[in-house]
Amino acid sequence: QLVESGGDLVQPGGSLRLSCAPSGFTLDYYAVGWFRQAPGKEREGISCISIGGDITHYPVSEQDRITISRDNAKNTVYLQMHNLKLEDTAVYYCAAFSVCWGGRSWHGRGTWGQGTRVTVSS
Repeated sequence: QLVESGGDLVQPGGSLRLSCAPSGFTLDYYAVGWFRQAPGKEREGISCISIGGDITHYPVSEQDRITISRDNAKNTVYLQMHNLKLEDTAVYYCAAFSVCWGGRSWHGRGTWGQGTRVTVSS
């Protein structure tokens, strides 16, 4: 199981760093992706980071605002978000895979967390 943390209520323009840590295993041997699901919408991919640190960006990713990274020493993967917008409001999930899947091939695969809620509101 994965555990996400760091979600909060923030004002537009604010920043957040979300964390994803495993329970009972190491992320060293897994690719890890971040995803989000806004109210009434499908879950969508943001970014995925491979075991070696290569990054796959999914269509929703805005690389100038959102950055995925991993710290194997801390067994944690992060999602740093800047200049948050109202439309970033969603539940954010992380998931561990054998590889970073392209397109929506990640759907139905991997080990997922329960999500952390991000609300962007003034």
